Amino acid sequence: MSIKQVQVTFDCAEPERVARFWRAVLGYEVPAPPEGFTTWDDFDRSRPPGYQGPAFASIDPSDGGPRLFFQRVPEGKVVKNRVHLDVRVGTGLVGAERLAALEAECARLLPLGAVRGQLLLADGVDESCLGMQDVEGNEFCLD
Repeated sequence: MSIKQVQVTFDCAEPERVARFWRAVLGYEVPAPPEGFTTWDDFDRSRPPGYQGPAFASIDPSDGGPRLFFQRVPEGKVVKNRVHLDVRVGTGLVGAERLAALEAECARLLPLGAVRGQLLLADGVDESCLGMQDVEGNEFCLD
């Protein structure tokens, strides 16, 4: 048996807010609502109390990337992520050209609520990358 799809799931306090951030970062879209529902709000209202609004999803319109799922959890983020996303904005670029691409993307993401982290400069083995955090503190890299 082979795996056909991968979904990346984010535990978060505000699923819609985090989903909106990542849609803006990646150019993802809101998927169509389930069959039989005109809108996601209609679907949400059909669910029992306590199950309304706890999750959102985003999809890659080109079908090239994984589906992102955002689910509400009661606990806050406590420690560093063990898994993170690399947003590949500098692929194939080196030196000053790569740094300029990383800085330009950082400048685009800061008004969306991202937080700039540490810039790791090229060291002869790895190229430069820039650590970031999303609107709830989840780490990701501009790579």
